[in-house]
Amino acid sequence: MYEEIIEEIKSNLGQNRDLNRKYLSSQIEKYKDHPYNKEIIKEISRMMWDCLSEDEKNEFIEISQKENPIMDILNDVSQFIETGDYNKALIMLDEFMESFPGMFEDDKVSEYHSFTNPLEEIIFRKYIGAKKEVRLIPDNQPLLDLYYIYGFLLFENKQYDKAEESLKKAKKINPVSARVILELSEIYKMHTPTFNKFFIYTTEALTYSYYPQDIARCYRNLGYYYVEENQLDVAVGLYKYSMEFEMSVMAYSELQYIESKGQNINLTTEESVEILKSKNIQIGVNPFILKTLGELASEYEENKLYNQSAYFYELIYNITKDGKIHEKIENITSKINLNNI
Repeated sequence: MYEEIIEEIKSNLGQNRDLNRKYLSSQIEKYKDHPYNKEIIKEISRMMWDCLSEDEKNEFIEISQKENPIMDILNDVSQFIETGDYNKALIMLDEFMESFPGMFEDDKVSEYHSFTNPLEEIIFRKYIGAKKEVRLIPDNQPLLDLYYIYGFLLFENKQYDKAEESLKKAKKINPVSARVILELSEIYKMHTPTFNKFFIYTTEALTYSYYPQDIARCYRNLGYYYVEENQLDVAVGLYKYSMEFEMSVMAYSELQYIESKGQNINLTTEESVEILKSKNIQIGVNPFILKTLGELASEYEENKLYNQSAYFYELIYNITKDGKIHEKIENITSKINLNNI
């Protein structure tokens, strides 16, 4: 039904932009009470955009960039977060969220997402998949950051239920964001009777992680879980292996605590890996992610898009510390510098 209506509207459009706009306005009025009115009006609005001249589009973009309440509030809040004044930051965001109408919400035919880079969209399509047509939220509307930061501040204020609600909105926007999933896992560590959800969300985050810090945090989370399960040998393996990706005072402190319980903590990397394998825990970065990073880096390099290529090679190097990848980065950086002369 929805598709037929949209096709009929499109078939009645001609070459005259002014007439098209008047016609589309009449269609908004016509379908305002239709069961799919929300979806139809959104699609008509996209058609109206296509009826604008380039000057009109540019003027609209200019105005929207000047009036960007989400960017404005995040800029204001970030100043207080940087100085550690979480309470002031939360008060400001609470006031903003009370009147925030919501934007880019899923409807019957579309789902709205935001991804940091093409890698995340590929991960999403492989592991999650779209149930409806995917529409990307514009970069100048950082809804993901809004809900993530609000959730973080609520968590720090021990408002766990509201923090979970906000972080779940962020996760819906980007279901493969490791930072969002790991923040949610902290709620399930502090605010649930068992650690089952904490374990499940941490494992999910590990599947999607491609920053060494995120991978290390996943292993530390799992280490905490196995301490609580009184499987101290597994916990040692996890904490030790986490330091392959990030040297952490927290991991070191936890290992000292475990040693005080009489557990041997002197494991080699190989021994730690064997313990992880025995528990079917992912070793290092997800192989699919590493393969995809290589494909993206190569594709951009072949198309002489050197900045993008360097970005993905750097992600690979940060995970692997592979000398050959480092050479690639140096070669590409030289080409970038030559192009900038």
